[in-house]
Amino acid sequence: MNAIYILWLRQVKRYFRSKSRIIGSLGQPFLFLVALSFGLGPIFQKAGGGNYMEFLAPGVIAMGILFTALFSGIEIIWDKQFGFLKETLVAPVTRIEIMIGRTLGGATISMIQGIIVLIIAAFIGFTFSYTDAVVTLAFMFLVAIIFTALGTAIASMLEDMQGFQLIMNFLVMPIFFFSGALFPLNDLPESLRLVTKFNPLSYGVDGLRGALVGSSNYGIGFDFMILAITSAVLLLIGGYLFSKIEI
Repeated sequence: MNAIYILWLRQVKRYFRSKSRIIGSLGQPFLFLVALSFGLGPIFQKAGGGNYMEFLAPGVIAMGILFTALFSGIEIIWDKQFGFLKETLVAPVTRIEIMIGRTLGGATISMIQGIIVLIIAAFIGFTFSYTDAVVTLAFMFLVAIIFTALGTAIASMLEDMQGFQLIMNFLVMPIFFFSGALFPLNDLPESLRLVTKFNPLSYGVDGLRGALVGSSNYGIGFDFMILAITSAVLLLIGGYLFSKIEI
């Protein structure tokens, strides 16, 4: 447990010491909130969709978590190249403990990003229920764990940062756009609707929307179950691939 805590603490300290990283990672969510909510909000309302900010904000919160969580895997490649990972792997702790510590650190940072985006959304007009704060944080945590574990699994198989970034760019946008973050999924063609059902972020966005504004397509309980199962599976896969790293 001490090793897990130390690796978690390292991730968190590195995040808070990099002010440019914090500010830079919030630029895109802020742009989405301002440009889309004020630009498309009137159209969404005229089409009978209601308040677009209430619909959009949970999706942008999930986006902030998604981006930060997936790209946290690049630190594994960074540590490979600079020798820190080699020193970590020869320590008298299991590789599973190392992987869990890194994953929890990345997930914590991603949750912090999501909370900051939520605060920004509140400042520009997003009203939400405070009574379900625990449920909201639970969904944030599960989304963060899923995509941090996925980023770890992918980074464990790669050796260079450029390859990792290309794969992440290939994955991030489809995962985000087919999650229901920006538009309702109800009227999609059947083939695309099937894609959204296999996208774990769809259940994260739906769960956050249910917790924050009381609107959920699948039901909060079902969303939570799917995310919990997916996080367990990806943690197992990420742990296995991390254990096979050769330095």
